[in-house]
Amino acid sequence: MQEIEKLKLLQTEREALKSRIKVKESEKKAENHTETVCPECGSRQLVHDYERAELVCQSCGLVIDDDFIDRGPEWRAFDHDQRMKRSRVGAPMTFTIHDKGLSTMIDWRNRDSYGRAISSKNRAQLYRLRKWQRRIRVSNATERNLAFALSELDRMASALGLPRNVRETAAVVYRDAVDKNLIRGRSIEGVAAAALYAACRQCSVPRTLDEIAEVSRVSRKEIGRTYRFISRELGLKLLPTSPIDYVPRFCSGLTLKGEVQSRAVEILRQAGERELTSGRGPTGVAAAAIYISSILGGERRTQREVAEVAGVTEVTIRNRYKELAEKLDIEIIL
Repeated sequence: MQEIEKLKLLQTEREALKSRIKVKESEKKAENHTETVCPECGSRQLVHDYERAELVCQSCGLVIDDDFIDRGPEWRAFDHDQRMKRSRVGAPMTFTIHDKGLSTMIDWRNRDSYGRAISSKNRAQLYRLRKWQRRIRVSNATERNLAFALSELDRMASALGLPRNVRETAAVVYRDAVDKNLIRGRSIEGVAAAALYAACRQCSVPRTLDEIAEVSRVSRKEIGRTYRFISRELGLKLLPTSPIDYVPRFCSGLTLKGEVQSRAVEILRQAGERELTSGRGPTGVAAAAIYISSILGGERRTQREVAEVAGVTEVTIRNRYKELAEKLDIEIIL
């Protein structure tokens, strides 16, 4: 019973820490909204001089504040090993874990803080503590939902090779959907996949619905339907995906040089100015521009090779590249 009481005390401390962090976040947001203005000339171009601890106006040179606090560490590090040795804090807060990474974890090794083996008399107590810690870490239905959904998000993002900022954005979108009670009546996997698709579009790291459906456990149709629903309910203002965003990934898959990639981007810019990309699939237009650029740059790739990397058909590439070559007056020698 004493172990259970200790763990309950730990849980209340964790909840208090979460509430304090929320208050600090709201205070930071309020500080960001009140923008500092130079009282002399009204300019907003202010520079922080950290060596002198001064806030200086860039337009007239007035020192607005000469006593602000440097909140960084008092030590310096010149490589990763030094940074890890000198740092006295844990991992940063993250939205990709259901408790934002604020909970504690009892290690599975039977060792104390000095690395010494724990006696057999205390091992049973440590085993019970570890078991109850796992149980109280997920305390209610909402946290269980988040724990499962965020692990599913992490799995799909890892399979697609998505960067950290996309995972954080997807976790925030899913949390917003949970707060607005949009999960009821829908599968957790479907909402998680839709949140990941929305995050990819928000961060300009586009992935098609087919690619998301390949790594998820739901169909393409359900992901698209759920994405439209949560984007409408959450007010996500997402612009249509630009074909230019797909060019670096497709060129990397085809092992093409930077000159070919730059030429493909220029072709797509000209096509966008003449409104040749509207109403057409961005992946097909991007693949056609890369096909034209590879021929013009002397690194010829076949339509089948480009189609396999882009995930479109050869017929689509043929139709799109003929349109681009005709409208942009590009002479292609096959």
